[in-house]
Amino acid sequence: MPEPESAPALRQYSYLGPAGTFTEAALAQVPEARGQRWKSVHNVGEALADVVEGSSHAAMIAIENSVDGGVSTAQDALATIPGLRIIGEYLVPVDFVLVARPGVRLEDVKLVSAHPVAYAQCLQWLSRSLPEHAHIPAASNVASALGILEGTSDADAAISPPGILDHHELDLLAEKIGDNDNAVTRFVLVGRTVAPPPATGADKTSLIVELPDDHPGALLEMLEQFATRGINLSLLASRPIGDSLGRYRFVIDADGHIQDERMADALMGLRRFSPKVIFLGSYPRADRSIVRYSERYADDVFVEARDWLRGLLSGEPGV
Repeated sequence: MPEPESAPALRQYSYLGPAGTFTEAALAQVPEARGQRWKSVHNVGEALADVVEGSSHAAMIAIENSVDGGVSTAQDALATIPGLRIIGEYLVPVDFVLVARPGVRLEDVKLVSAHPVAYAQCLQWLSRSLPEHAHIPAASNVASALGILEGTSDADAAISPPGILDHHELDLLAEKIGDNDNAVTRFVLVGRTVAPPPATGADKTSLIVELPDDHPGALLEMLEQFATRGINLSLLASRPIGDSLGRYRFVIDADGHIQDERMADALMGLRRFSPKVIFLGSYPRADRSIVRYSERYADDVFVEARDWLRGLLSGEPGV
């Protein structure tokens, strides 16, 4: 009698934990990650190392926040760790709650534990509701709550993501305490180097580009590679390379896919211009918004121009 087939091995996904973080909420949006093994890690470097080593299929990391801008640790890691590709992006609304051990009342709160970024995003609410409070910095949004729960923090309350209430016995003192109702964090799912998925028409291409040298107009020359091909940039951020003062790399998100003729032409232009171009991936936009562009930048226009040049070189009559 034949032996029953064994179940396929579960894939592992790394994310910045512990449970209840915004990163976990982003990973929950990935259909192929549901029902698989999720590994909580301590930092971005650990998450990406899991991917490079092959122990994790992919890692979810925060890359950009609508209030605070780019996440420098993630951008620098992607610039310096080879063999990685962004395979998807996900948006998570950023909201915060104030939690405490059972029995603590809002009027009892004098010390508030919070990650510095979260604290800054809730400062207006805190100033109105707890004008005499003091801040105790925490290592993460979840660590702030665990500290008061485990007794390792002197704080009376903690600022945390709403998901913390699904995992721990805490009292909710206040919700929606963030100062910006439209705050959103953009996360990317990062895997090992693979061929880009087919274009969908609603895509984004991420790159890291270094300038060849420091001269007047160098940045403009780089940007012209996109502007002259009708490509819009949704992100342009500079990060120091670190080898000397005044040397920067640029983190770029461009609307479109590497399979688009205009994007492929721009990438070749960048390759000729820059000493180092890191292609991070072409992938569907989180909002699934179709990329619009002028007809003069349509794929068939680039193809016709290339065919025209070939005709000139081959001496075709009438060209």
